[in-house]
Formats: sequence, C-alpha cells, structure tokens
Amino acid sequence: MKTFVSFLLAVVFVLPVWGQKVKDSTVNNFDHINLSGDTVALAGTQKEFIYYHGSHPKIYPYNKQRVKTVAAANVIGYGGVMAGLYSTWYSKYPQSNFHFFNDNREWQQVDKVGHMYSAYIAGYGSMEMWRWTGISRNKRILLGGLSGAAYQTVIETLDGFSAEWGWSWGDFAANVAGSGLLMGQEFAWDEQRIRMKFSFHKKKYGAPDLTKRADELYGKSVQERFIKDYNGQTYWLTTNLKAFMPHSNVPAWLNVAFGYGAEGMFGGKENIAVKNGQITFDRRDIKRYRQWYLAPDVDFNRIRTKSKLLKLTFGFLNAFKFPAPSFELSNNKLRVNFITF
Repeated sequence: MKTFVSFLLAVVFVLPVWGQKVKDSTVNNFDHINLSGDTVALAGTQKEFIYYHGSHPKIYPYNKQRVKTVAAANVIGYGGVMAGLYSTWYSKYPQSNFHFFNDNREWQQVDKVGHMYSAYIAGYGSMEMWRWTGISRNKRILLGGLSGAAYQTVIETLDGFSAEWGWSWGDFAANVAGSGLLMGQEFAWDEQRIRMKFSFHKKKYGAPDLTKRADELYGKSVQERFIKDYNGQTYWLTTNLKAFMPHSNVPAWLNVAFGYGAEGMFGGKENIAVKNGQITFDRRDIKRYRQWYLAPDVDFNRIRTKSKLLKLTFGFLNAFKFPAPSFELSNNKLRVNFITF
C-alpha cells in the first residue's frame, strides 16, 4: 500500500514537469562539465543554472512563480493524497496510543525494499519539480531528496497510532536509505546513475486453499495485487553503463539491473493463519525463499526526444523495470527466464 501511495505522490508532483519545453544546451567542445557546485552561465543579462538531466545538460532559469507553484503542488498534492489515504485506509481500522512494532522479519524483507523504493521515487519526483524552478543545486537536492523520507515518515506515524500496526524502525531506516541513495548520487554526480525501479506480475496460485488465502491477504483484482502481493513484486537497482564508461560505444540508454523478490509467502512470518484461536490456514510445508535477478534494462530518460508527449511517457516508464530476459538465482539454483516482469 505504501509503495503505491509514494508512487502516486511522485506522479502528482512530477507530471507538471515531465514534457515541459526547456532550452537544451549541446556541449561540443567538452567531454564533461563539472557541476560539483552551483555552475552559473550568463545568457544575456539573465543568470541560469546548468544541471545535468539524463545524458545532456538542460538550462532552467530561476522563476519565482514556478517556486510558488511547486511549493503549492507539494502542500496540496501531498495533503490531498494523505487525506484520501486516511479516509480510505486508516479510518477503517482500530486506533490506539502511539506504539512501536518490530516487523523486520516479515515478508522476507521485500516490504523493506519497497519502502526504500517508495522514498526514492517520491523524492525523485519532488526533486525534479524543484529543478524546474531553477533554484540552486543544493536547495533542489535537499528539498526534493529529503521529501521522500519525510512523506514516508508521516505514513509511519499513522502506523504508530494504528492498533494493527505500529511505528517500525526498520521501515524508517529503509525510507532514509532510499532518500540517501537519491541525494548521494546527486551530490556526487549530478545525475542518477543507479536508479530504483519496480516490476510486478500477477501470481496464479492454483490450489483452491492458496488462492483463497491470497485473495484474503492481497485482494482479488490486479490493482489490489499490484499494491499488496509481495510474491509478485520485484525491486531493482538498475545501473547505467555509459555513465560509468563515458568513452565506450555502449548505448546511452542501456542499463544492467539487479533485482530482488521472494516467493511462497502466505503470511508475514509463517504460512499460517489463526482466527478466534482456531487455525484457518496452515501451509508451512510451502517453502518461503528469496529470488535474485540479473537482467538488461532501459533508462528511458537517456533517450533523446523533442516530443513533449514522449518525454512525459518516458518519465513515467522510468519508474518501472523494462521486461527482459533474466538470470535468476533462487533455492540455490541458477535458471534463465525468457522474460521477467
């Protein structure tokens, strides 16, 4: 659920920016521009900040009205999403005093990687909006980057007041790690050479008892499974080769992705369910195991286009892993998958 909320936040924040018409500056006489500080170029009488976006620099002049627009978008967009989340989710469950809950052993830690992804993608969306305003580099990174962890921390606080959950330090640490991955790369390289992405496939559980249990835990529709079913989710760290080998002939859009997922989960810690003191589901015979993947990927932000529609589409698609063949290591066996989502 939290992964979906954070992705929604990223979409709400970044949609006004993706596809915006900006000035492209093509660099012909230099192999690289060092942007370790605020680099300022004079364009007539106007100072413009130059930042790397994808594989080529774009210029965004400082615009006070855009600053106001982005600030309002953050407040209104986030406030609206959180109000909707409370109304449709938290208000339907019993409340309690603030308390802590240790869920670090649950779901083979797929949920923790999901928290990291959520903070990363929400922070990235916010950061790109602040980039559009033309504010200084450090302000953009701090305001945008920290917002991902901040948004997630508010959700974690709501968990702390929910009787069925609680504040999880493991979740909080994962949120901070996601924001750290985003901000660290911006401060070091002024670009995202290593991105976090998400992929999903709807699982078919076959046996009636497994299908019934999955429906209870994860819902029946594709939308519900997309949000809740950890067995069908895979999270990726996808690395751009050209960014680390700038003088090679490797295509600028080609990435190598390392994925993580898990299977066989029909409960947080064990495949057992108890209701009113009675065991209603017991499939502890099913093995719970981790999955590791290696696959090619596409960095859509590094595909050049002048089309505003394509820029919008590429920005959206870059939050997800491109379906491709993969190597999978699981259950101490190495296998080749024709296609992995």
